[in-house]
Amino acid sequence: MTRLELLDESLTETPAQLSEAQATPHISAIVITKNEAHNLPACLATLNWMHEIIVVDAESEDGTSEIAREYTDKIFVRRWEGFANAKSFALAQSTGEWVLSIDADERVTPELREEICALLSEQPQCAGYEMPRLANFLGKWMMHGGWYPGYVLRLFRRENGGFDSAAVHEAVQIKGKIGRLRHHLLHYTDPNIQHYFEKFNRYTSLAAEEMQRKGKRFHVWDLLFRPLWFFFRMYVLRTGFMDGLAGLMLASFSAAYVFTKYAKLWELQRTSLEAQKR
Repeated sequence: MTRLELLDESLTETPAQLSEAQATPHISAIVITKNEAHNLPACLATLNWMHEIIVVDAESEDGTSEIAREYTDKIFVRRWEGFANAKSFALAQSTGEWVLSIDADERVTPELREEICALLSEQPQCAGYEMPRLANFLGKWMMHGGWYPGYVLRLFRRENGGFDSAAVHEAVQIKGKIGRLRHHLLHYTDPNIQHYFEKFNRYTSLAAEEMQRKGKRFHVWDLLFRPLWFFFRMYVLRTGFMDGLAGLMLASFSAAYVFTKYAKLWELQRTSLEAQKR
């Protein structure tokens, strides 16, 4: 059995099987959901050691909120107004001194749990902590192409952190020093190609709208060169080819993502110009 297979197996451990050497810190987990019934049980099961779990659900239609109630009573169903808005609302509901922001398709490993408990049982020197994220794409753990270690800032002091206003891939903003943890946060990003492209259309639209808001102007070379360069950097320079067929697919899909978001930026700007001429 490989080390990565052991990571998967370890997620099934019960709290009694995990070390009790460290006292559980006062920490809040915040999770944003939209039709995540297939992901949520496995995610929340890795958070049952936390002081509280806060789920903000965007009016799911697949029973997500009912599943969440099996793990927490702090569930808020709200109309969807964007990732950053939902995360900020969830943060405002939290009471822990520390907050862990996690997505429904992510899992806290027992090793990461122990590291967090050990860290917070002492006197942490930083206001926030990044952790290496290991992504599973089409059933394969992606170790190359710039996806690993993929550090993400997810653990932070509540009074020192907040979320930016990005339309997609919102980030934690920290006042203070940022440190790094050693153990993985697992990310089951896309189990199949259909799932990838279901997100693809929504995310490229949000990315194009974000660029337009920031005053980014479209140029034809954005379509000619940016996707090609992105593929070359990801697949060749960052050795994405070492992840086999999944690495080739990911680099190709990512280049298509870049092409599409700039094509949508062009479309938005064309629509805006036409409206001004009327």
